[in-house]
Amino acid sequence: GVLDEKLLEIARPALEHGQSVKARMMVRNSDLAVGAMLSGEVCRRFGEHGLLDDSIHIFFRGAAGQSFGAWLARGICFELEGMSNDYIGKGISGGTIIVYPDREASFRAEENVIIGNTTFYGAISGEAYIRGTAGERFCIRNSGLYAVVEGVGDHGCEYMTGGRVIVLGVTGRNFAAGMSGGIAYVYDRLGEFASHCNTAMVELEEPDQEDGNLIQRMLQNHFRYTGSTVAEEILDDFGFHFGRFVRVMPGEYKRILELARPKPELAKAHE
Repeated sequence: GVLDEKLLEIARPALEHGQSVKARMMVRNSDLAVGAMLSGEVCRRFGEHGLLDDSIHIFFRGAAGQSFGAWLARGICFELEGMSNDYIGKGISGGTIIVYPDREASFRAEENVIIGNTTFYGAISGEAYIRGTAGERFCIRNSGLYAVVEGVGDHGCEYMTGGRVIVLGVTGRNFAAGMSGGIAYVYDRLGEFASHCNTAMVELEEPDQEDGNLIQRMLQNHFRYTGSTVAEEILDDFGFHFGRFVRVMPGEYKRILELARPKPELAKAHE
């Protein structure tokens, strides 16, 4: 589309000379798969490793159409002020997607859907920070994305195989159905999450200190990138709020992680 050709032109200094590029543009819901052509060009020139982080940072404003940021390559950051339709971040491959409400919006972000259904479908790697809630099937088939969202509809993290997902609110029903890998951390403010989770393949556990360090780091990013008041509240008294997080851990994945953990060397017997 026209927007994709415009993005290629804007990104030329990064593609040809490795220079950092920042730009602003409007996006409409008729703009589909924005960034797919740009990511294809990055991969063609630089391979799957992409560019250095934040080489191309585009600030969008508006309501993005379907598949915004699809297959977004490493080195590209899409920051969207507004909202997005379904399939945002489909197959994301190392890029970063940040979404927060329009600055003129008066609604509470954490109580409103800001991205559509089937989002980050088949995500491979990268990061996502969503100030607001997602529709159904958030992070379905995620295999490596690290994401923060403030609530999800039904079937969140369905068939997930890798990555880390933090949900700072309600999850709808049937969370983690078919989830065989990766880890989700759910902020269970009301103590109701267990009744919404499909535990056929996962165990609900207390997170450990290593989990806490990851959650804190990702929430710091979330606050810095989106101004999230939910993240700010949790970070202000992390010791207290950390106790409300539930770790969603697939049983098979847990066994694989334990097998991969290096064993302490046995002290050699004295001869």
